[in-house]
Amino acid sequence: MTAVDLARLCKRLGYQFQDERLLQQALTHRSADRRHNNERLEFLGDAQLGQIITRWLFDHFPEAREGQLTRMRSILVRGAMLAEVARELDLGACLLLGGGEMKSGGHRRDSILADALEAVVGALLLEAGEEVCRRIVLAWFASRLAEVTPQNADKDAKTRLQEWLQARQLPLPEYTVLDIRGQAPDQQFDLQCALTSHDQAFTATGSSRRRAEQDAAAAALTWLEEQA
Repeated sequence: MTAVDLARLCKRLGYQFQDERLLQQALTHRSADRRHNNERLEFLGDAQLGQIITRWLFDHFPEAREGQLTRMRSILVRGAMLAEVARELDLGACLLLGGGEMKSGGHRRDSILADALEAVVGALLLEAGEEVCRRIVLAWFASRLAEVTPQNADKDAKTRLQEWLQARQLPLPEYTVLDIRGQAPDQQFDLQCALTSHDQAFTATGSSRRRAEQDAAAAALTWLEEQA
């Protein structure tokens, strides 16, 4: 990465790194350098990012319940969301990847972009300290923080799964009852949630069809976010 590239990136980040080697390490994937890569910085940045978002939510939603705070944080720090922020900062264009990752489009992959963003947070923490790091991270997330509320965090898993798929113009999930055991009111429903776009199916068992659908949808959504 040239000095001009670094300067442009620092401008997008909103912070001028004095130690440019630290920033370069944050952008180095393990496929490019097995020893000197961004994995340790990612570990540090992951914890710091979670702390920053947690404190912001705690301060701004004094009436929110613990479960709501947890769900809001999960929305904000999940891999797909971090990848979106990384794309806005154009981190992909600055990543140092090995040949295989370059050929397979690693600079566009959600998991690599999310890891790089966390690594940059770790680098910011080391160089600038907690307060500057907090200010910069909150600026990156400002538009998302303005949208998150305890109410929309309470959306059920089926709704969130449908919105995830619709946002990517993918087919909606298909729910199928596999078995019903027992007699009302002590029935158990075995249900399948199929993602035809990914050739994957997830099963769950619940005391009602709705409960089983929600649990299967939650499993599908977790899998999708982990694969992104």
